[in-house]
Amino acid sequence: MGVLVKILTLSCFLALTLPTLAEVGWWKTAQFYQIYPRSFKDSDDDGVGDINGITQQLAYLKEIGITATWLSPIFTSPMADFGYDVANLTDIDPIFGTMEDFERLLARAKELDIKIILDFVPNHTSDECDWFIRSAAGEEEYKDFYVWHTGKVVNGIRQPPTNWIGVFRGSMWTWHEGRQAYYLHQFHAKQPDLNYRNPKVVEAMKDVLRFWLRKGAFGFRIDAVPHVYEVPADADGNWPDEPRNENSNDPEDYGYLQHIYTTDQPETIELVYAFREVIEEIDQELGGDDRILLTEAYSPLNILMQYYGNETHLGSQIPFNFNLLANIGFDSDAYHYSELIHNWLDNMPEGQVANWVFGNHDQSRIGSRLGADRIDACNMIVLTLPGVSITYQGEEMGMTDVFISWEDTVDPQACQTNEEEFESHTRDPVRTPFQWSDEKNAGFSDAPSTWLPVGLDYKLVNVKRERGIALSHLNIYKQLRALRDEPTLKQGDVTVTAIGPNVLAFKRSLAGQKSYITVININDDVESINLDSVFTSISSQLQYVVVNDKSVRRKNDLTFANSVLLMPKEAVVLSTV
Repeated sequence: MGVLVKILTLSCFLALTLPTLAEVGWWKTAQFYQIYPRSFKDSDDDGVGDINGITQQLAYLKEIGITATWLSPIFTSPMADFGYDVANLTDIDPIFGTMEDFERLLARAKELDIKIILDFVPNHTSDECDWFIRSAAGEEEYKDFYVWHTGKVVNGIRQPPTNWIGVFRGSMWTWHEGRQAYYLHQFHAKQPDLNYRNPKVVEAMKDVLRFWLRKGAFGFRIDAVPHVYEVPADADGNWPDEPRNENSNDPEDYGYLQHIYTTDQPETIELVYAFREVIEEIDQELGGDDRILLTEAYSPLNILMQYYGNETHLGSQIPFNFNLLANIGFDSDAYHYSELIHNWLDNMPEGQVANWVFGNHDQSRIGSRLGADRIDACNMIVLTLPGVSITYQGEEMGMTDVFISWEDTVDPQACQTNEEEFESHTRDPVRTPFQWSDEKNAGFSDAPSTWLPVGLDYKLVNVKRERGIALSHLNIYKQLRALRDEPTLKQGDVTVTAIGPNVLAFKRSLAGQKSYITVININDDVESINLDSVFTSISSQLQYVVVNDKSVRRKNDLTFANSVLLMPKEAVVLSTV
């Protein structure tokens, strides 16, 4: 059952020398974990997760080796987009608790040496924000805080100023009767866009960053960065229409246009640099461990690399690498995986740090998108490649998407479609309550019902049960996390390759230390591979360090490097001996 191994040319390999330990900050080899607060743990039995629930369960994050956790928005909000429509940028929404609850969370996190990162939403506020209310009223100080236009009159009928279509469908422009003008919103109509061409807005948002950093947050995940700027208006105050995208025939759909005037404007990068200056300022003021920025952008690679900074400016320490999340599909082969990993490592500016992401609150879960039998493989990729690992809550134990009916759907992105199309737009299935145990509501809440339904598989897929199963997704994740403390995985070089279409392999090596080789059989054939002919300087025998439940071998077994047998969907980490 052996297979012919295709050895790639040198051009398909990459060997990178990473910074020595003395050069790295805490975040450069950290494990980040995204908490979606509504769904993590409900402490007051109202069916919605909250800050005190997070505090209660922080020890779990310590158990799985998390360095820092970023929280989706917990700020005052009417919840039109579940917190991404912020009405008060410096207070806590009562559904999540109080400022005192947040301070207790910070104190508990400090005890456990876990850093709290907050979600920062710069593109827009809620239409219930005091700034917007004052802007709509025409108050001098705030009248240009948002993007306003009186529109154009065509055949006696007033129309929006451009053809721009919003992410949540329909026109980006909504008429405000009080102001007698249209306001811009790239997302929901209840999320008016701030006007960053007004320096007062930039300063006001910098003050928001300062407020939370002084409270004790260790940084921010910055939401939807590419949308912050639109192309400048012309001398008459007008903007151009965006061109058609011929791949879409739905004039209400975001994909109907090419968003060349409303995303990825050059000023966006400069704003990230300005936000980093605030981080540096507070680092100087307060001292202690580095504070950081993580930036969310599904943008072309050449733009993403600019987020890191340039010769004169520091940028985001962690521009999210969505290459794998956005581009790997069920039918992707090992060459595709290898190419996407190389894309980031090959193009990353010198001295910067890679990061690896397979899931978040907006995308289908690993097990549903790629198959439940690839969950361990994806976690191995995230946790054994060099740099920063980022895990969305539940991916460590293999939670999958939960079917949510049209009647139960609450995500505005889906609710603005229809019963026939909502499933391709909804994000609810990945946001369901965290599965702690086989008890009522998966141990998430004692409420009669929860804000979204609990997954039907919660009696089998939950933290309590998986703790007791040696090769559960959770325990494999914990083994991989423990391995990240090895000097080789913290500081070592990396060589990444595909061995034929089915096998992805990468070696981590460091002088004077064991080398570690991650080997993943992506598909359903039995594979026999010769690692000795692929990687240099490895021992003739290798030891199994981490195996998954597809393996016939067990931890500490030995194998010859020139004849490693892989079962279908097997994923292992080997070490030199």
